[in-house]
Amino acid sequence: MKSSLNLCLALACTLLASLARADDAPASLAPLLGSIAARLDIAEQVALSKWDSHKAVEDRPREQQVIAAASALANGLDETTVGQFFAAQIEANKLVQYARLSTWHLQGQAPDTPRQDLAGQIRPQLDRLQERLLQQLADFSPSRTDPRCPQWLARANHTGDMAPLRQLAMIRATAELCVFKG
Repeated sequence: MKSSLNLCLALACTLLASLARADDAPASLAPLLGSIAARLDIAEQVALSKWDSHKAVEDRPREQQVIAAASALANGLDETTVGQFFAAQIEANKLVQYARLSTWHLQGQAPDTPRQDLAGQIRPQLDRLQERLLQQLADFSPSRTDPRCPQWLARANHTGDMAPLRQLAMIRATAELCVFKG
C-alpha cells in the first residue's frame, strides 16, 4: 500500500513538474502580448472613425502599406514572417471593428465618446506600436519553434477575465506566432 502511494505521489509530482515547465513561457512573450493587446485597444477608435465617416472596415491599400512598412523595418526577421504577423494583427483589428460596428448598428448609435482623428492621431499610434511590435517579435522569435509555444499562447489567450471578443481577437492576432518544424 505504501509503495503504491509513493508511486502515485511520484507520478503526481512528475506531472505537476512537467505542467509547470510547459507553462514557463519565455519572458519575451508577455511584452509582445501586451503590445498586441494595445494595438487591439485602438480598434475601437478606428471603428468609431469608420462609423462617423461611413467608410468600410476593409481598406486593402492601407493594409498593404502597413505590411510593406513593417517589412521594410524587419529587425532581422524575414519578410514572410513580418507579413504574416502584421496580416494577423490587421485581421484581429478588423474583427473588433466589425463586432463594434455591428453592436452599434443594432443599438442605432455609436457611443458618445471623444473621437480621435484617424489620419492625425490613430495611425501615428499604430505606427509607433508597429516598431515596438517588430522588436518584440524579433525578441520572441527564437521561441517560436518551441513545441510548448501553442500552450503558452493558449494559456495567455484563455484567461478567465478576458472578454469574449478580446479573447477571440487575441487568438486571431497570435495565430501566426508559433512555427511548427516538420
